[in-house]
Amino acid sequence: MPAIASRLTMALAVGVALCAPLGAAQAASLEEIKQKGQIRIAVANEIPYGYVDLSGDAKGAGPDVARQIMKQLGIDKIEWVSTSFSSLIPGLRADHFDMVAAEMAVLPERCNQVLFSEPNSSYGEGLLVAKGNPQDLHSYEDFAKSEHKVAIMAGADQLEMLQALGVPSNRMVTISNNADAISTVSTGRAAAYAATSLTVGELAKQSDRVEAAANFTDPVVNGSPVRSWGAFTFSLESEDLRDAVSAELAKFKETDQWKEILSNYGFSDTDIAESTSRSTEQLCAG
Repeated sequence: MPAIASRLTMALAVGVALCAPLGAAQAASLEEIKQKGQIRIAVANEIPYGYVDLSGDAKGAGPDVARQIMKQLGIDKIEWVSTSFSSLIPGLRADHFDMVAAEMAVLPERCNQVLFSEPNSSYGEGLLVAKGNPQDLHSYEDFAKSEHKVAIMAGADQLEMLQALGVPSNRMVTISNNADAISTVSTGRAAAYAATSLTVGELAKQSDRVEAAANFTDPVVNGSPVRSWGAFTFSLESEDLRDAVSAELAKFKETDQWKEILSNYGFSDTDIAESTSRSTEQLCAG
């Protein structure tokens, strides 16, 4: 809990800073970033996707891969920005940073607001429940068939999943970040927290008051099991930067080093293999 609290404090502090007027900032082009030798990359303090540790270092599948891509592009310095997940897209659109390395899921509605690289990762879903799973919850569908409430993070794509499964809005509890999930579930404000399997696993390690729901069944929407594909994210004006990152990412994904990075952060062999099964064009088209 102290580590989560510290990260939350850091995230909130940066989030406040992001709300301050920054003048007439414009999205920097790839050439301008290269000339400066520095890029601003945001994370959402979500383990294991992208977060800032207690020493101030950015870690996670997104940041570790982004570092290698920037090295390949000849960009020597990265300014890491930590903010809430729900502030990532607004921050890009307001040019508060140049790129997001949070493994944000590529979704059609997001593709109308930002640009995505080709996928860097793929991951399934999970459910954080109170210790012992007293409500016997094992799927998102359970909340469409009961009176139990489920928590979701503001801006996360679990909202659309739950809506598609017929879960009414009055059974959803919105929290601002993952750090609030443990207290929300352990105090009974919500019976569970819906998030990706990797997020749920990391949260379960932080407290003996919660656990990952065993025998979890991935949600099935429109006849297909739900799986997400995470990618680097850019403003609509940063097509040249996006294209360059996608090109370097494709090269890096051919190496054992890329596989090792994802494996070290808990991605399974299936997750790694699935990362190449969909293109961003396919995902944006729905």
